[in-house]
Amino acid sequence: MRQVRVLALSVALAGLTASPWAQSRPAKSWDETFRTLPQPANLKSYMQRLSARPHHVGSAYDKENAEWILAKFKEWGWEAEIERFDVLFPTPKERRLELVQPAKFTAKLEEPTLVVDPTSGQKTEQLPSYNAYSIDGDVTAPLVYVNYGRPEDYEQLDRLGVSVRGAIAIARYGESWRGIKPKVAAEHGAVGCLIYSDPKDDGYAMGDVFPKGPMRPSDGVQRGSVMDMPVYPGDPLTPGVGATPDAKRLSLSEAPTLTKIPVLPISYADAQPLLAALTGPTAAENWRGGLPITYRIGPGPATVHLKVAFNWDLKPIYNVIARLPGSTFPDEWIIRGNHHDAWVNGAADPVSGISVALEEARALGELRKQGWAPKRTIVYAAWDGEEPALLGSTEWVEAHTDDLTQHAVAYINTDGNGRGFFNVAGSHSLERFINGVARDISDPETHISIWKRRQARTIARGPADERKDARERADLRIGALGSGSDYSPFLQHAGVASLNLSFGGEDEDGIYHSVYDDFYFYTHFLDTDFAYARVLAQTVGTAVIRLADADVLPFEFTDLAETVQKYVKELHDLLNKKQEDIRERNRQIQDDVFTATTDPRRPQVPPKVEPVPQAINFAPLDNAATALVDSARHYEKALAAATPRLAGNTGALRALNRQLRQAEPQLVDTAGLPNREWYRHLLYAPGFYTGYSVKTVPGVRENIEQGHYTDAETEVVRVSRALMRLVGLVDSASADLEKLARE
Repeated sequence: MRQVRVLALSVALAGLTASPWAQSRPAKSWDETFRTLPQPANLKSYMQRLSARPHHVGSAYDKENAEWILAKFKEWGWEAEIERFDVLFPTPKERRLELVQPAKFTAKLEEPTLVVDPTSGQKTEQLPSYNAYSIDGDVTAPLVYVNYGRPEDYEQLDRLGVSVRGAIAIARYGESWRGIKPKVAAEHGAVGCLIYSDPKDDGYAMGDVFPKGPMRPSDGVQRGSVMDMPVYPGDPLTPGVGATPDAKRLSLSEAPTLTKIPVLPISYADAQPLLAALTGPTAAENWRGGLPITYRIGPGPATVHLKVAFNWDLKPIYNVIARLPGSTFPDEWIIRGNHHDAWVNGAADPVSGISVALEEARALGELRKQGWAPKRTIVYAAWDGEEPALLGSTEWVEAHTDDLTQHAVAYINTDGNGRGFFNVAGSHSLERFINGVARDISDPETHISIWKRRQARTIARGPADERKDARERADLRIGALGSGSDYSPFLQHAGVASLNLSFGGEDEDGIYHSVYDDFYFYTHFLDTDFAYARVLAQTVGTAVIRLADADVLPFEFTDLAETVQKYVKELHDLLNKKQEDIRERNRQIQDDVFTATTDPRRPQVPPKVEPVPQAINFAPLDNAATALVDSARHYEKALAAATPRLAGNTGALRALNRQLRQAEPQLVDTAGLPNREWYRHLLYAPGFYTGYSVKTVPGVRENIEQGHYTDAETEVVRVSRALMRLVGLVDSASADLEKLARE
């Protein structure tokens, strides 16, 4: 807290000494100049340096990288410092997996060194394959195959009469976040969970495997966290507060986000003998992977012994925080981040993203030497500890929530990057803004704008509704944010408008979170000439400059209002579908009962019909969404009328921007979402049973999905109130603008 307050004071003093409306080149010419500066050779050299050795949380090279990044920021003229937190980060001390019945097999649990890949053999520094935040465990039990381990997969098992109670569930990676798989398995009574990479999803069924091709080899393993992050991310022992030395910490037994059963990830080479030993029902076609076996469900006769034990240590994490003070609005912050830690060498994840952030920082420093002075303070962050649980960003946000409430304008995030099409998701109040940025960036392969290329792909390959929108809407729709990267604490806890940007779609690979995600792999199979790293730097840097230099913050509410109406319609449709599905199931049950009563050969079966969901009063939500549409249009007209009066009027601009900064926080409720108070945003959250994937209007949507209709109606009222708070703020800004226009 102390360091951020010092920053606030220093930049405020800078604002008093600078001429706030000094003559300068137009902002557009500065961002055009910026786009000439990023260089692929620099991006390549950063990657080679940062991914040279494993750099997971607590490793020597993780700290060395943080110190190197700090030195680069200072070299480029930024004020920079390292902010440390101490977090729970377990590492494995014992891993054992063996088939004990009907035959004997011991899993290797190791990714082999490949001669062609120089860093794959850094065994003494590599974390072995494991799932962080699994509890310790030693269990022997029958095996049950659960497909992707989603709630709907267990519904299918119930229909087959198969239970995982007292068993070890084996699930394949994909379709849901890995942490959901042991969570749902434990809820159904499993005593352990294995997660394997099936070749149908990212192995030889998709193409040649590494090192011949980019797909996962037979011994490749996906590491990753299985912490219950849909409850809260960050340090499991300090929920809601920064993990500083004086923070009050939970005991391990009190931490709700640790798994309830032991978990281990394995390769498909290790999984095949286990799956081949299963009998029982043959798996449905959509449950079958790519292994040359008959996929069966079990349980047994395959019996498995799983043992895992961990070092439950506190480890330091090192966030690098760099700043360029603003000249005109120094108390307004544009924040941009990417993490620097990795599971192993991490060339794709995250070094392809942090290299881009560094090249942006170098280019912004160069721009400053040429005479550019950002109007707002720019904060660049290289987060540590993202891979285990968004540790660095979450602890920083929790430690500085008050400062973010006062100063933050927007947060822009990247993570990994690839080749191909522009991908963007985030706050819909920034949808029009980021569309404008995308229209001005040239795609390096097609030489049309990245906006036009994205539009063409959507029209050619998207679902019908997306194709229609891409043809007819002025702006391409951006996605909503769930979780899985460092935007989550900013948007969903602190209520800071956020964007997440990347390129991809032309470079499928299967080395995610393995030892083979390294410089050799990246430069042979991914963005080999760093052309899309350069275009990502151009895109994000342009967005940062435009946000920093805009006289009026570019928040726009018509796209947001339309998106809210779309979400409300989806809620109506969801309830209607649930009602109709249950009515149809009840009709089938009644038909079966009738058949049983008229056929003496069939036993008498009492009817077990489900109650049809009650009607929900959506009127408050419908009315609030309509009011937001009217309010957004009103603001657009008022801003256009007042724009001539705003030019040069520092006081009016400060007042307007202060209101606009508070737009996103109106959608936040400090009481949080049902059963997970850390998540406060009422429009966007990761799904409780999806993990990364977003649930929009989550309090209403998830209660309907789970059959809690009274709770859903309560959430309708709460979301409606949040929308009306936003309507009130936008209407107030419009009234002030209309008054200014009349003067």
